[in-house]
Amino acid sequence: MRSLKLLFAALAAVVGVAAIAQHQVLPQPLGPNPPPARSGATVPTAAPTPAGHPQLDAADVNAWLDGFMPYAIASGDIAGAVVVVVKDGQILAEKGYGFADVASRRPVDPEGTLFRPGSVSKLFTWTAVMQLVEQGRLDLDADVNRYIDFKIPPKDGKPLTLRQLMTHTAGFEEQAKSIIGFDRAKVPTYDVLLKRWVPERVYTPGTTPAYSNYGASLAGYIVQRVSGEPFDAYVERHVFGPIGMTNSTTRQPLPARLQSMMSTGYDRASGKVVKYEYVGPSPAGSVAATGADMGKFMIAHLNEGAGLLKPETARMMHSTALTIIPGVNRMVLGFYETNLNGHRAIGHGGDTVAFHSDLRLFLDDHVGVFVSFNSPGREGAAHILRGALMEDFADRYFPAPEDKRRVPAAIAAEHARMMTGTWVNSRGSHSSFMNFTELLGQSKVSVDSKGRLVAPVWPGTNGQPRQWAEVQPFVWQDVNGHERLAAEVKDGKVTRFSEDVFSPFMVFYRPAWYKNSALVLPLMILSLIVLLLTVLLWPVRALVRRHYKTPLALDGSLKRAHLWSRIAATAILATMAGWFGLVLAMLGSLELLSTASDPFVYLLEALSFVAFIGGFLILAWNLWVTWKGKRRWPAKVWSIALFLAALVILWVGLAFHLLSFGANY
Repeated sequence: MRSLKLLFAALAAVVGVAAIAQHQVLPQPLGPNPPPARSGATVPTAAPTPAGHPQLDAADVNAWLDGFMPYAIASGDIAGAVVVVVKDGQILAEKGYGFADVASRRPVDPEGTLFRPGSVSKLFTWTAVMQLVEQGRLDLDADVNRYIDFKIPPKDGKPLTLRQLMTHTAGFEEQAKSIIGFDRAKVPTYDVLLKRWVPERVYTPGTTPAYSNYGASLAGYIVQRVSGEPFDAYVERHVFGPIGMTNSTTRQPLPARLQSMMSTGYDRASGKVVKYEYVGPSPAGSVAATGADMGKFMIAHLNEGAGLLKPETARMMHSTALTIIPGVNRMVLGFYETNLNGHRAIGHGGDTVAFHSDLRLFLDDHVGVFVSFNSPGREGAAHILRGALMEDFADRYFPAPEDKRRVPAAIAAEHARMMTGTWVNSRGSHSSFMNFTELLGQSKVSVDSKGRLVAPVWPGTNGQPRQWAEVQPFVWQDVNGHERLAAEVKDGKVTRFSEDVFSPFMVFYRPAWYKNSALVLPLMILSLIVLLLTVLLWPVRALVRRHYKTPLALDGSLKRAHLWSRIAATAILATMAGWFGLVLAMLGSLELLSTASDPFVYLLEALSFVAFIGGFLILAWNLWVTWKGKRRWPAKVWSIALFLAALVILWVGLAFHLLSFGANY
């Protein structure tokens, strides 16, 4: 029983981690990530105003931030944070909170402390791309192969374009290997990573958003190739330099003059230090910058690209939206929509292991907000707080009445029922063993006892599932927040859906029947139980026979089948345990998402061919011999159970690419 409990404990742990990985999509910092199920932070509530709403000026916003941030980071066990608010080309607030270094009690200085904004870095890469577009040196709709020295294969006869890269619709599967590490010597440079493995393009170009660090990194390489300047040098000269971002860099490691300015990263203020992070796909996430410099970048874009782009180029970048599912936020060119309270906004979020950031531009209001935390804090508090900060800011300065529209109850109940089932995130691994996380991380949408939609893919600020009300056909509003969820309907069936917070770059679709966790996961668990019982009872029964001096009443082929069936069950079970252990370890440590795991990957891949295929054949032979021979009914029934268990594991191995060979993922 203890072994059985251990198996279930390991399985439960893997399911939990993989579910997080599927929503964060493997331990992918560098992307806008959902929060964990609940947060350790307490989100302050701004005091209501007696009449109207507060004026967005320096005095009010500084006072509001001073009421929000200190308590928020303290309750969330976050070491430090920086917040910058700009309006009409001016800095309204430039605030540091907490510590840049806990041990030395060095405070966060918005002008002198560097933070790592993660995927917000992509905005500098996309700005560089648009500079070359307006110069006529790049074409957003041309085959990118004309700009690079290696080949990106077409998908469905369609070439890869920069527009697809900027809208995350190139169709790439996830690239997780070497995304972040803590030793420069062990993290390949971005151009080496690009050429080492081209992720498979799994979606028809332009049709399905799937967030891609590889795609942003490829865009950086194109900038380097076309400009004739190293990417880091290009950004320094043409992006940072013209707008006075003198304390910012994409270089890894940091230039000597900036090293003393770098904030230390932490898992939480009271916890461990996170060493300096080296980003593999560096154009996708390597920037280190002060809050003051990020303010300059926001001002430039809010002022129609002043110093960076021509006004018409900036307007094209900010407003060329790609609609995948109507009713929710969309990608524009590099930025994505973050509309709040009816105000047009664009932005980008970003995460490394330690740093968690968000940038929002309220375009028509000429207002920008940037926030970055140097630790995730207790239970991922920073994820909750950055969203709460942006929403509370909009509610305070750009309030809007609640959307009271409702679809008739009977129709809403039917639409909610049409949404039920199991769904897969479009961002994920497809061609490697990491596809196994898809089985363990699918999301289930259901209805409650009153027929209301329950879609727990992104919890509310309180960590609980959001309460959805249908405000338009197949468009739902969170009744306690700002999020919207919308679905795509074809031929009377819901085919895809997404939610505001990730709709620009990820959607959910229904899995193929043979990969549906509602079917496959229970069968896999049942099969593992059958195999485990077989393995555990094998020595137990041998010891019982030995104690009573009773020989095994089998001979010839029956005896051989009995022995080999137990060996096969052991091999299958051990190989599956190996995959669970390896995937769990890799999802728990970015250092293992690297060549350090390659020997274990190759070993398990080789064992999978032997154990899954060989074991299935042995247990098929055992079934035939058992039924042909003079065995009792319990043995015959168990031979069927073993055969079916082996068949299910073989099914899992084939469907989720455990039966593959290669260490790229």
